[in-house]
Amino acid sequence: MHVRYIDAHCHLQFEQFAQDRDEVIERMRVEGIAAIVVGCDLESSKQAVALSEKNENLYAAIGLHPDHGDEKSFDIERYRVLAKNPKVVAIGECGLDYFRLKADKVRNFQKEIFEKQIELASEVNKPIIIHMRSTKGTQDAYDDAIVILKEAKKKYPNLYGDAHFFASDLSHAEQFIALGFDLSFTAVITFARDYDEVIKAVPITSILPETDAPYVASASRRGKRNDPLAVIEVVNQIAKIRGEDAESVRIALLSNAKDYIKVDF
Repeated sequence: MHVRYIDAHCHLQFEQFAQDRDEVIERMRVEGIAAIVVGCDLESSKQAVALSEKNENLYAAIGLHPDHGDEKSFDIERYRVLAKNPKVVAIGECGLDYFRLKADKVRNFQKEIFEKQIELASEVNKPIIIHMRSTKGTQDAYDDAIVILKEAKKKYPNLYGDAHFFASDLSHAEQFIALGFDLSFTAVITFARDYDEVIKAVPITSILPETDAPYVASASRRGKRNDPLAVIEVVNQIAKIRGEDAESVRIALLSNAKDYIKVDF
């Protein structure tokens, strides 16, 4: 398969694709789209691995989303076994979600689970996919994630990854890049101008395109289920925002994704 695009973050294993998953994957193959299918808990991580094993254009990420965790839900040994699969290219998504008011106990638990997944990513030498959603009107999840990552880099200097669905400002963007992290942008950029400044200002080498499908459909399909084919629109929009040639941006972002998951095609 000749790969032209990589969707850095999608959830093709979710039930929203139950009726036409194979058809979507085939359309992706025809368009030259590869994708990382991202787990949110152990079961969806296993499903992501199974899908990736069946399809040459799919890869898997395994992790525990901060909203899916409890005291019994992160068994690092079971994730460690999954991480050995050659189609697993990243750990996550994991991180911090403060969007709905969380007690300090819950926040502290999220931080503990995040740190354990950082440990696993470092152990297996794979990137970590970070989910951050702040309390409304703040950037507290981004602030806390950066503190955690700065400490982690002292212990794991080779730690790297992706700030998934980046939704903060240039200051945070620059701090993530300084820590060796990429920023990924979704189809939100096709209808909202909130992140244009960041997309224009950061190096093209630090950007990844993603869809987060089945969520956040692009402007052309608002109100409908999203799918990884929308990554083409995301790439074209990044080029438009930066005022650069679309084909040059496509090639650059494809190169970034290959470096990110350490896979050549």
